[in-house]
Formats: sequence, structure tokens, C-alpha cells
Amino acid sequence: MSRHLPITLDEARGRGWHELDIVLVTGDAYIDHPAFGVPLLGRWLESHGFRVGIIAQPDWRSKEPFMALGRPRLFFGVSAGAMDSMVAHYTPRKKLRHDDAYTPGGKYGARPNRAALSYTSRLKEAYRDVPVVLGGIEASLRRLAHYDYWDDKVRRSILLDAKADLVVYGMAEQPLLELARRMKGGEPLEQIRDLRGSVYAAKQLPENCVELPSFEQVSGSKEIYLEAFRQAESEQNPYCGKTLVQAHAERFVVCNPPALPLTTAELDAVYALPFSREPHPSYRESIPAFEQIKTSLTSHRGCYGGCSFCAISSHQGKFIQSRSTGSVTAELQILTKKPWFRGTISDLGGPTANMYGTCCGAPDGGNSCRRPSCLHPKPCPNLKADDRPAVALLRKASGCSGVRTLTVTSGIRNDLLELQPEYCKALIEQHVGGLLKVAPEHLVDAVTTLMRKPGKALFARFLERFRDESRKAGKVQAVVPYLMSGHPGCRVDEMVLLLKELQRLKLKVEQVQEFTPTPGTAATCMYYTGLDPDSGKPVYVARTDREKILQKSILLWHLPEERQRVVKLLRELGRADLLRLLDEGQQSGGGQQQRQRKGPQKKRTAR
Repeated sequence: MSRHLPITLDEARGRGWHELDIVLVTGDAYIDHPAFGVPLLGRWLESHGFRVGIIAQPDWRSKEPFMALGRPRLFFGVSAGAMDSMVAHYTPRKKLRHDDAYTPGGKYGARPNRAALSYTSRLKEAYRDVPVVLGGIEASLRRLAHYDYWDDKVRRSILLDAKADLVVYGMAEQPLLELARRMKGGEPLEQIRDLRGSVYAAKQLPENCVELPSFEQVSGSKEIYLEAFRQAESEQNPYCGKTLVQAHAERFVVCNPPALPLTTAELDAVYALPFSREPHPSYRESIPAFEQIKTSLTSHRGCYGGCSFCAISSHQGKFIQSRSTGSVTAELQILTKKPWFRGTISDLGGPTANMYGTCCGAPDGGNSCRRPSCLHPKPCPNLKADDRPAVALLRKASGCSGVRTLTVTSGIRNDLLELQPEYCKALIEQHVGGLLKVAPEHLVDAVTTLMRKPGKALFARFLERFRDESRKAGKVQAVVPYLMSGHPGCRVDEMVLLLKELQRLKLKVEQVQEFTPTPGTAATCMYYTGLDPDSGKPVYVARTDREKILQKSILLWHLPEERQRVVKLLRELGRADLLRLLDEGQQSGGGQQQRQRKGPQKKRTAR
């Protein structure tokens, strides 16, 4: 019997299953590993007695591939995959990508645009009477009316656009399990209306809810869109958030409060499931996303950084959910026995590595908190940034038999690191694989304020400490700063100031991330409305390809081909003043170049 969940009827029958309870459809290849959402949820449901199969990357041009496992007894679960399919297919300038890290061979074209809509349509064509439940990042962040960058307009809730029966948003273990149990007990899906972390359509306005401005209102007024975003963002705490309702013509989209965070014991149980930790054996080519994560471990989920451009807190939640040390080391012991393991753990962390084991110290544990970030504009006094659990985890994991090297590559929050001296010391002395990824994103305070990130002074202090500690440890190590161009509030002038600051810090970069307005984030709200949701003040937005190219190229000024492009574009703009500033920086030198490793980049998104 295959160690994977069945992907064909023959594999299902090999388990003695002649009918499945639930069929999960995903836009990713099937990798039976806890880093991938659909396989994790499949194993989770299986562990609770449900017969589950997976249809991975079906050909959406006909209904037949969606019938590969037959009619499920309860429902189909649909996810576009680990990334929003539009982000997976298009660059920030809407140019078509030519690869897909979640597909065998890295090949493009295995999933459609707006995969959740296409998959649902085919499933309804094949089995009209079987409920379809949407989940994953694409559905999660599009659960209400939202600005869509690729259409350049406000779109309806994905629940209605896809004609699905339900959306389950967030990480979904508990809501999906409760849904399956209640349906198995005979409760029709259309009567299940109190499920946390779910979105459904109703004909009448429910009681005790927060009514958001309607789809018609938010699509007709940017000021009203801004207000709707503010209201929705303030209701994200699962302990005090209220049910949100948004009218769409004659129907209401009802968004129940988020699911409660998993306890340590519950999270440990998820990671103890019998994953093979390998792609399905039917694949004949390597899958880049698997190669990237196969020697890494997740220690926790959630993020309270609240960065404007990031969707993690809207999907995984703001509360940190940490695994026990025993759970992590048990997974390590499985990993070290893999024939391809060579003694190096490539990462031990989460969305932000140094948030492991931290929590809220307020009397109610943060249950009544509505602020989007625990770190911006400055760390909350209630934040318990105790670094002892994280240090203990690093020591325990490093001492496991078969582990020669353990690095942290999932990124750190350096304003939090200032409160964690022991973790900082251990990290720099023992767990940097030559390069440490840090994401200041920008170093001009006017921009970092809009990003909800710390400013340049804090990053400069961190860099000085990193270099000093590395020198004391006798190690040649460098910082790889993740930087972003084109974020709302950032003009060409701010990019020049950023370059000057990098030169002062003796840093150069070879990769720059262009801002992409993805659904559900504060920065996307800024991009669409031209207003800051925190202050209501106007925000400059770079909209033309020419300016986006220029902003990115400025940070690559040290590369001859990029320098020529910058000179040409600045002259066209009549900005000789900025050219003089850039020339001064070039003449004054700029320090050592920070080379980044090649290969698929770890996406700063959620499952």
C-alpha cells in the first residue's frame, strides 16, 4: 500500500476504500509533507477516521480529471495551492512567469488563472449536487469584496464568484474537521452557519454582526473601501472579533470570526501525522518547492509583526502557536533517517524565526487586543519576548544525532531581536550559514512607517552588532537585506535615499522584490485608494511600469546594465539632481557585495 493518500481509484481500493468521504483538489503537485496545506489537511482528516483522496493539478479544460476519485460522500475541498494563482503566474508588472516551483520540473502551466474558480466550475459540472468548500491562501484572502490588481478593480467575494458552497479560511484544521464531523452526522452543509473560520452566503442579515459597506459601495468609492478595510482588519482577533457581513446585491456574505489558535498539544498532533515527507512516487521530475524545504522544519505558526504588505496575520493569525521541543526533535529524528539527508538542517523557524515561544503578557492574554501589530510603531509593553524557549530549541535540535549543522534561514524581525540578547548571540555564533536573511524592506523612515516596519536606526544597530559578534566568533558572515521597491509611499527620491543608506552601511544587493498588491493587505488598500488606512492621509503610489523599473534598478546601481537604465530614465524625468547624488555614492565606494543564493526564493506568504 502506498504511503501517500490515494490519487487514483486503484490506490483507494488498495486501502480497502470503495468510496471516499472527502476529495481534496489542489493546484500544487502532491507532496506529502506538513509544509504543504492540502496534504496536511488530508492527513489530519484521515487521522480522524475520514477516507480522503487528493486530485493534484488536474487539467481544468474538462471535467473528467475531476472525476478521477469518483463522487465523495461528504464534499470536495478546493485550494488553488500554496500561492494565489495570479501571484504564481504573473510578475509585479503583470508579465507572465515561465516557471512554477510547485510543479514537477518547475514547469509553468499546470494550473489555471484564478484556480479556485476554475476548479469549482468543473466540479459542479461533474457533480452538481456535491458541496464544494474553498480554502487555501487564494480563497482565504478573497473572502470579502477585495481589490484585484490583475483586473484593476474591486471583485466580489470569491464565495460568490466561484459559486462555491462554503469558504473555510485560515489554516483550517479545526473548522474543516468540525465540518466533516457534522456532515457525517447527517447535518446538511447549508444548515451549518456557526462554524468559526467559515464564510457563507445568506438571504437575510444575521443578528449580532458588524455590517460592512456593501460590495456596490466599496467598488464605487475608494473612501468607503478604506473604511470597510479598517472595520474588517479590526475584527481579526479570534477571541473578540465579531461576525462580518457584507451585502452583495440581494445576498449577504457572512464571515464568521476566525478559528481559535491551536494549542501546543494540538499543533504537535498535526506534525506527528504519518507524512512520508516526499512527493508522490508517480512524479518523475524534481519539484523545486520540495527541494527548497525538504531539510527544514517549522517550529511555530502565526506572526504579530503586522507588516502592511504581508498577509500572514490575516491567514495564520497574529497569535504565535509554538510546537514543543519534543515534537520538533521527533520530526528531526525522522528527517535524519532519510537517505538524502546529509546532516544539514536548512531552516528551523516559521514566518518569523525569532517569534518562537513568545506570547502576550496582558492580563487577558491579548484576547481583547485589536491592534494589527505588536511591534509597530514600537514593541507593545505586554509582549513577552522571552528568548529562552527559542535558545533551548536551537540547542536541543543541534544536539540531535545525525545533525551536523543547523541554520536559521526563514528570516528574523530585528526590532524583536533587540529584546532577545541570548537568541541573537546564539544565532550569530552558531546558526548562520554564511548569510543571514533580514527584511528591513526599506531604510527611509517615511516608507517603513507605512510598511509598519522599524526604521533605519534600528537596522544599523543590528548590523553593527552582527558584524561585531561575527568577528568575535571568528566567522566570515554577511547579512542579506530583503528590500522592496514600489511600496505605497515610496517615490524615486526615497529609493535614492535608500541606496545612499546602503552605501553608508557598506551593503550591496543583487535581488530586489517589487511590491505586488495582493488581496487583503493594508498596503494593497493603500495602492488602490491612495490613502493610508492608519491615518487616512494621502499616500503616493508608483503606478507606471517605467517608475517601477526605475525604483528597482536604483538599488542595483552597481551593476553596469542597471546603471545605464537608471541614467536613461532619470534623464527622461528631468531628475539630474538625483543623478548627481547617485554619482557621489558611486565615487565614495559602497562596501562589500552581498550575494544571495540562487534557487527558488521562500515566499513570504502563508499556507
